[in-house]
Amino acid sequence: MSRELYPNLRLEVFPTPFCAGCGHGILLGAMVRAVNEAGLDWDRILFVSGIGCAAWIPSPHFAADTLHTTHGRPIAFGTGALLANPELKVVVISGDGDLAAIGGNHLIHAARRNLPLTVVCANNHVYGMTGGQVAPTTPIGDCTQTSPWGAEEPPFDLCRLVDGAGGGYVARHTVFQIWQLIRSLTRALKFDGFSFVEAVSPCPTHYGKLNEIPTLGDFHRRMRGLYIDRKRWDKLSESEREGKVPTGELISR
Repeated sequence: MSRELYPNLRLEVFPTPFCAGCGHGILLGAMVRAVNEAGLDWDRILFVSGIGCAAWIPSPHFAADTLHTTHGRPIAFGTGALLANPELKVVVISGDGDLAAIGGNHLIHAARRNLPLTVVCANNHVYGMTGGQVAPTTPIGDCTQTSPWGAEEPPFDLCRLVDGAGGGYVARHTVFQIWQLIRSLTRALKFDGFSFVEAVSPCPTHYGKLNEIPTLGDFHRRMRGLYIDRKRWDKLSESEREGKVPTGELISR
């Protein structure tokens, strides 16, 4: 890999630490492309992450300023950075456990205040880095290390949560919808206010192993039937929507 071809990556840390089949590497590439598509100056961006698999996307891979913070606190640290230097573009990249469990209050109040933050959630529906525990987004009935007979608690729909809290731009795509994902990330980065993008990412190592989705191909087939474009979603009846999830740009105020 040539630094001239990939000036925004720290090539010395590659290959990535992500497991085989993990979608976070796809999101990493999409994020780099989106920053460049948005025409942002990498020297004026601060990438903030918490603890978890997704936190490794910006740190140490991006050749930019990164802040790897404590568990559940990336939005709080990002808010502090904005207060110290309002000219920064602050981008938070973390996982569903980090942002929606211990960091849930920070997420909803940043959206409520319409802070000029871009938050990207790599959602693999499980705590991937610490053994595969049940997460706030784990669907009912799906198995994890701490819910071997199936999750019993209803999951968050993170996009609806951020919408209800007042977020100005909300989008969701799977990492398999790569061009749509890049486009939404680009628009989120350029949005004047609080923007949130949920990137649904496969985790064959933990989530897939316990739910009979062992390979990336299996995840692709499952996600194609489960996640559908919002234009199709809008035409479905309530009964047809059962068990499916809309993708696309869901809110733009």
